[in-house]
Amino acid sequence: MRISVVIITHNEEDNIKRCLESVSFADEIIIIDSFSRDSTLKLASAFTANIIRRKWEGFSKQKNYGIGRARNEWVLSLDADEVLSLELKQEIIDLKPGGCEGFYIKRKPYFMGRFIKHCGWYPDKQLRLFKKTLGRFDENKMVHESVLLKGRKRTLENQMLHFPYKNIGKYFEQFNRYTSLAAQQFVREGKKFSKTKLILNPLATFFKMYFIKAGFLDGFPGFCICVLSSCYNFVKYAKLWELTGRR
Repeated sequence: MRISVVIITHNEEDNIKRCLESVSFADEIIIIDSFSRDSTLKLASAFTANIIRRKWEGFSKQKNYGIGRARNEWVLSLDADEVLSLELKQEIIDLKPGGCEGFYIKRKPYFMGRFIKHCGWYPDKQLRLFKKTLGRFDENKMVHESVLLKGRKRTLENQMLHFPYKNIGKYFEQFNRYTSLAAQQFVREGKKFSKTKLILNPLATFFKMYFIKAGFLDGFPGFCICVLSSCYNFVKYAKLWELTGRR
């Protein structure tokens, strides 16, 4: 399997080197950068000359543009804050498709000083390795984008590591952006504001993540994740009210 790795970036100097080191085995590495203002491009240039600067048009469109530029049949799509474990890297190197056109990869997230194993955050399977002629990211999704793929799929044994937030401050930077995108997605889908959902969905989210998904086993970080996720649900519905329900 000859593999093209596609990574989108914007001000990822804290993450990009670690990510690129983990995919150094790839036949091609493509960076689609949305005009980073930090040292992202300088760090990335040590690994690849295939760096394309492109105006931001949304997660899916950026990734699909990179996929379209890939030379190889197989594409591995990563975010800059994701890292292939040594075991996963070797598994991909040795991989034989066996009639499959795509592969799910389990993600293990790191938050508040530890890897999270519950809360519904793990294994968080993502379809990231696939044939470029059969798969594309869903451009109808503004956030939490996923790959639409025609063909057989299976899950790889090993996992990639996910470092989404350097600290809680960074979490809230993304929190504000993603809740706005989620509210805009609701509007696009024609969903109406509901006081019932505003109140009950956050409570249900906490109960499901902390008790049913065993978030309590992740200690204090797990508790924080469940509370913050509950707040995320509340805020996206509050922003939906701002967009559609306010009089």
